[in-house]
Amino acid sequence: MHSNQQSILMLGASGTVGTATLHALLKGHNIQKLTLLGRSPIPNLEANFVQQYKINVSDPESYQHYLSDHNTAICTLGVGQPSKVSKEDFVKIDKLAVLDFAKACKMEGVKHFELLSSVGINSRSSSFYLRTKGELVDELKALDFDRLSIFKPSMILTPTNRYGLSQAVVLKVWPLFKPLLMGSLRKYRGVPIHVLGQAIAKNVFAEGESFEELQWDEFYAVIQMIKSI
Repeated sequence: MHSNQQSILMLGASGTVGTATLHALLKGHNIQKLTLLGRSPIPNLEANFVQQYKINVSDPESYQHYLSDHNTAICTLGVGQPSKVSKEDFVKIDKLAVLDFAKACKMEGVKHFELLSSVGINSRSSSFYLRTKGELVDELKALDFDRLSIFKPSMILTPTNRYGLSQAVVLKVWPLFKPLLMGSLRKYRGVPIHVLGQAIAKNVFAEGESFEELQWDEFYAVIQMIKSI
């Protein structure tokens, strides 16, 4: 664990995974500064190390001046239901806005970039969704951060149903597959939202590789390794 305190930037803290990550970070004692960037402020945040700024996520000029003096950036920005938006809008948010944020962070000296992605991403995938996210990771690697952490969950298990009947069925059924998902299939196990949030938050304080991809097993390993932040 790093002995120095961390100064953290976060884009996407109001989303479901972002909220879980933020809650884990707010319990920390080794955070010097936590800067939240988003479309609107998050209410009822009383921690004295938190700063919030309203920005346009598609316009780096709206947030560039907030990025200096941070060690780490966490990006959980993304379209909640890709199937409900056009391909153009999906690319605009999940790829271009994220890449612009990463480039701006790199320019301001951020050393460690963490991204919420998805299991199965590949820039050569036949799936538009997985290919787009894979292309993003390829471009992030080219930015040459000191450390790049890509979180690749499969089904994210939430206590409440966010997207209607189809998700309600999946949330009930997916955990039943867990005993069948062994060996190389373990990465497809559903991960509870609070586990994923803790893993993203605690990984900031863990030693890591210059490029690392974290899946189901790694989420739990990070949580066990870093008891508190």
